[in-house]
Amino acid sequence: MGGSVAAVSSSGKYSFSKPNRDGITLLAGLGVEGDVHAGVTVKHRFRMEKDPSQVNLRQVHLIHEELFDEVREAGFEVSAGELGENITTRGIDLLGLPTGTRLRVGDEAVVEVTGLRNPCAQIDGFQKGLMKQVVGRDEDGTVRFRAGIMSVVVTGGVVRPGDPVEVELPDGPHVPLQIV
Repeated sequence: MGGSVAAVSSSGKYSFSKPNRDGITLLAGLGVEGDVHAGVTVKHRFRMEKDPSQVNLRQVHLIHEELFDEVREAGFEVSAGELGENITTRGIDLLGLPTGTRLRVGDEAVVEVTGLRNPCAQIDGFQKGLMKQVVGRDEDGTVRFRAGIMSVVVTGGVVRPGDPVEVELPDGPHVPLQIV
């Protein structure tokens, strides 16, 4: 089971969107080299206000490129990096992965999935009405967050568009993703 890297993005400053790059370097235990969200402790502004000593479970943000196809059908135009992700994938059901899944990205890098991204109001600031496309409800009323997943870097390495992504599911009972 696997897919590929469609794009990689990073930014050294706090901004909603991140520019695409030719490659990014993942650093074990830290995140994306030079990215504002890299670090052992949380770097997300809202979470830092609550407790800056929290472990950073949001080192690398991944979004499936298929989401952009879906929101395009609803009249929104979104491209890789524009929702703040570091790695845009193709061919992997990221939202269906259990917590603890490891993704081998490129030749060396390995990230471990920690949970779902909690979409924020900045999404509607980017394009009014887009939030309703990435947060919705199933037929049974269960809230569905579709703005990507978060992970930590287990093994560092360079990641480039076109690199393969291999999925390694964890042993034991699979725990569904929750907001981190």
